[in-house]
Amino acid sequence: ASNAAVTLVSSLLLPLEVLDAADRGAFQPQSALSEMEFASVVSYRGPGNTDRRSNKELPILLWWSGGLFPHFPGDTERIDCATSSCLATSNRKVQLYKRTTSIIFYGTDFRAYEAPLPRLRHQTWALFHEESPMNNYVLSHGPGIRLFNYTATFRRESDYPLTLQWLPSLEYLLEPVAVSLEEKNRLRREGLAPVLYMQSHCDVPSDRDRYVKELMKYITVDSYGKCLNNKPLPEYLEDTATATGEEPKFMSFVARYKFHLALENGLCPDYMTEKLWRPLHQGCVPVYRGSPVVADWMPNDHSAIIIDDFPSPKALADFLIGLDENDHEYAKYLEFKNPSRITNTRLLEALETREWGVNDMSKPNYLNGFECYVCDQENARLAAERAYKKAPKTNRPPQPKMASNSHMGCPLPSPGYGEAQDLPSDDGWLQIWPQDYWQSLDQAEGLESLIRHNESDPSLLWKHIQNIAVSRARGKQ
Repeated sequence: ASNAAVTLVSSLLLPLEVLDAADRGAFQPQSALSEMEFASVVSYRGPGNTDRRSNKELPILLWWSGGLFPHFPGDTERIDCATSSCLATSNRKVQLYKRTTSIIFYGTDFRAYEAPLPRLRHQTWALFHEESPMNNYVLSHGPGIRLFNYTATFRRESDYPLTLQWLPSLEYLLEPVAVSLEEKNRLRREGLAPVLYMQSHCDVPSDRDRYVKELMKYITVDSYGKCLNNKPLPEYLEDTATATGEEPKFMSFVARYKFHLALENGLCPDYMTEKLWRPLHQGCVPVYRGSPVVADWMPNDHSAIIIDDFPSPKALADFLIGLDENDHEYAKYLEFKNPSRITNTRLLEALETREWGVNDMSKPNYLNGFECYVCDQENARLAAERAYKKAPKTNRPPQPKMASNSHMGCPLPSPGYGEAQDLPSDDGWLQIWPQDYWQSLDQAEGLESLIRHNESDPSLLWKHIQNIAVSRARGKQ
């Protein structure tokens, strides 16, 4: 499958002289979109952008997931980026147009059986996926991610990394502790548990409830959400049980706890959400499971408690009980609130150099940022194609660009506690997530086969999946 994928992507980006006359027209100005309305608005133009082409001459970027189109009103917009300009649209009528050079997909909405086929030789595919790996495991398999030429994911290895998307700024981390240790200790004496758990999305790949349920045998946990609930929320907070926003009353309520159980719904390198950053912001200690390389992004080496550092839930509980009873040791986890105690240069440099902002009007959001990344990449590719066509002896053709498994590559889900082989066959988690993971591989391989065979009907996916299974059973794959 790997060699086929390399051949596949290479065929998408052939030098101009080997394309037929019809395909060559893709790289020439044309007016095929004259029936569409192109509104040109004032937008930021990078200092290196001297692009003076009219809208009818620009390459087109098609947002396949129309619900995520980062412009309004209308369905088409001129974008003036750092070094070049493009037209961005969500109008699928342009799918087969020769000027449509790239299609941008939102990972959560990407479905193999709805892919835009046939895949044209002059078009690249771009993937934007900042959400949980559980939303689409097709992208965690090599045959799935290799379909894309450009990526923006939570992985640092992607072309346009969104790793710190849930961390607005360094100042967010440095906010003073919301509830003092003295006040937390007073609340503890009045009966508040040391540990908070608040989840209402229960059946997830990380199987976090299974671990927390075991942990609860050894330490008191106040659980307010729908998952493992043992305490009712105050009436004024009932609408924020699954809050990812930061409504002040909700924030004040959760800030009272010394420890926050922060378990992501999916486990994947660099996938970190508000579950991690919010307690750090508030001056609580996250007890974390999610990204196995989370330590790479912590303010220092003593600001979060990593669940997988402990051999068992009981060992973790014993450690938390010890910290709860030792103010001096607990306070060490909050020393990063002093700027001089933030020692992680990777974190500081990433926040300083990222071109997109979170709630920062002086910077583009990451949707528009990735769109412009694709625009500039595509214009550079087309310029290289033209230069090669003009002087093939002195200019090289642009090299095919293909995403690798490191751009997503999330592992097979495993039980939150214990081993899969020890679970009963009727276990709900076991019946859902491992099967979803491997069925997603089938779909990734099926779509790769559809493209390799130049199919135009995505509904043939299931036939191709069946053919692959038959060939594998016969020992041909």
